[in-house]
Amino acid sequence: MKKVYPDAKAALADLLKDGMLICAGGFGLCGIPEELIKAIRESGVKNLTVVSNNAGVDGAGLGLLLETKQVKRMISSYVGENKLFAQQYLAGELEIEFNPQGTLAERIRAGGAGIPAFFTRTGVGTDIAKGKEERTFEGERYIMERGIVADLSIVHAWKGDTEGNLVYRKTARNFNPMMATASRTTVAQVENLVQPGEINPDHIITPGVYIKRMIHVPNAVKHIEQRTVRKKVMA
Repeated sequence: MKKVYPDAKAALADLLKDGMLICAGGFGLCGIPEELIKAIRESGVKNLTVVSNNAGVDGAGLGLLLETKQVKRMISSYVGENKLFAQQYLAGELEIEFNPQGTLAERIRAGGAGIPAFFTRTGVGTDIAKGKEERTFEGERYIMERGIVADLSIVHAWKGDTEGNLVYRKTARNFNPMMATASRTTVAQVENLVQPGEINPDHIITPGVYIKRMIHVPNAVKHIEQRTVRKKVMA
């Protein structure tokens, strides 16, 4: 089965539809599958529910899909860097389901592991717990959270072979690996594409069985979310 496609548009062909649930990897602007996001934008699909730790920034990452109002609902942990996100939410144009970051990560991991629900103490007694089942274990209150299984996951990897085995680098490892397992179809963009056997088996993070399609993005743009520099100290 050939997994490598010539570009993002080809890799996503026949996978996209209105109203679908998409898991988008990345942490801030690190490790985001931006070429795949651009292809989703160009496809014109709408009413999307997107699961992502954050919503990109204005003009980059998932912010590109907010510009075209293709996203109906975000399931996220942090959205503070995106002014357009706030504007659409306050105008009633965008729905938000906020999750504590650890809860979001575990919901995605649970979905990939075939676990439909789990209990956590995080959020007990807060707005997060409203409408959720609560149980007591060993004298402590817990709320039930549902696992997430998406229609499509899009992820970014530092290296991958043509069989779909992936290696992530540094911060990009935060959400991409779990999202790669938590969907019916996963499409990956990789910076360094190699042949089978060229990756040390001990270094593989996502086995190729989870990856259905891939594209090679050798010159991926790596944005800086907030550039902070130290003032020059004069001697």
